[in-house]
Amino acid sequence: MPKLSATEPFVHAGCILHDSSFGAYCEVGQGSRIVHSTFGDYAYCDRMSDIANTHVGKFANIAAMTRIGPTDHPMDHASLHHFLYRSSYYWDDAADDASFFAAREARRTTIGPDTWIGHGAIIKPEVTVGAGAVIASGAVVTKDVPPYMIVAGLPATPMRPRFAPAIADRLMALAWWDWPHGALRTALDDFRALKAEAFLEKYHG
Repeated sequence: MPKLSATEPFVHAGCILHDSSFGAYCEVGQGSRIVHSTFGDYAYCDRMSDIANTHVGKFANIAAMTRIGPTDHPMDHASLHHFLYRSSYYWDDAADDASFFAAREARRTTIGPDTWIGHGAIIKPEVTVGAGAVIASGAVVTKDVPPYMIVAGLPATPMRPRFAPAIADRLMALAWWDWPHGALRTALDDFRALKAEAFLEKYHG
């Protein structure tokens, strides 16, 4: 089992990392590709995740074979093909289309803290997934997801909230994901033993 580090992500074999940064205690699963993205502290993705142009919040839980921020083809042109923007692949005297890639990278996806992205889910560019939300396996998320909402389906639609609004609001206010590492360790037994409302009563009043 990996021993996670406060200074360097644990990167499994076969990963492609480009123009991306990682906070403390992060893990990148085998064969994943992470480009133009940031991982907050404690965030991880399982194997074969493909994440582009995304901010991944602290404590995000990303299952295997997910696709977050998938890039698009130019649908309003005469052709969809790579040769329009990866032109140097095909001709020695043609440059790649830098403006196309800049526009693509600017379409950011945001994954909130303590979210769970299920196996095989797809989250489209410019979508925000709120704190504590759950994306069901195989869902295709095309619209923003409120905090602590469970969504499923194609396209993803709300199934039910994880908690009553008052509990969700108190968890947002508590923002335990911003606690220092030592405070998390001190509260570990309570994280394990207490349901959300009891945990809030002890730590939020």
